[in-house]
Amino acid sequence: MLGFPDIRDMLIMLPGLLIALAFHEYAHARAADFLGDDTPYHQGRLTLNPLAHIDWLGFLMLLLVKFGWAKPVQVNPLNFKGVDMRKGMMLVSLAGPGMNFLLAIAAAVLMKLVYSMPQSGNTVAAMTLLEPLLLYNVVLGVFNLIPVPPLDGSKILAGILPDSQGVLLDNLERYGPIILLVLVFSGLIGRILWPVLNIILGLFSGFIFA
Repeated sequence: MLGFPDIRDMLIMLPGLLIALAFHEYAHARAADFLGDDTPYHQGRLTLNPLAHIDWLGFLMLLLVKFGWAKPVQVNPLNFKGVDMRKGMMLVSLAGPGMNFLLAIAAAVLMKLVYSMPQSGNTVAAMTLLEPLLLYNVVLGVFNLIPVPPLDGSKILAGILPDSQGVLLDNLERYGPIILLVLVFSGLIGRILWPVLNIILGLFSGFIFA
């Protein structure tokens, strides 16, 4: 049977998860707005309020089975100024994982500072809350770099590749969610993802506890 997290675990995980999701989607919206597309602004996505970015079914799935999604930020690349559509979408897509990695670094620095303090109930509580913040941001950042539509990695790769090859990725987008589900539930993504995550989390752990 599927083991669901208990209420205490969910409450500990919740702040880190909400921050990782909200900042990720906000970064997409802010990047699109910076490039001249006001679609995220008009849809209320230029905010760090997690409620603006949560897809409730996807959020519930994240809590219960560790696979889910947020509400995608809608972008109109025709509105970009000073950059072509493909490069613009690459920059917007990079912003989300980039924000997650920045937050992971910030969490690691805070954890190192807390770890250097005399141990007390407050420091233990702080480390307990900061650990999910680090973990979720690393996982979200790395997962979204996978070059499978609709993940950010597909648009990043399309912006790097020549246009003729980028078009092939564009044509895969309609099948992307199905491909992604097959890869996730077959365990193929996990076999690739977890070794990478273990390396990155190991580097952070070495920095924090050195």
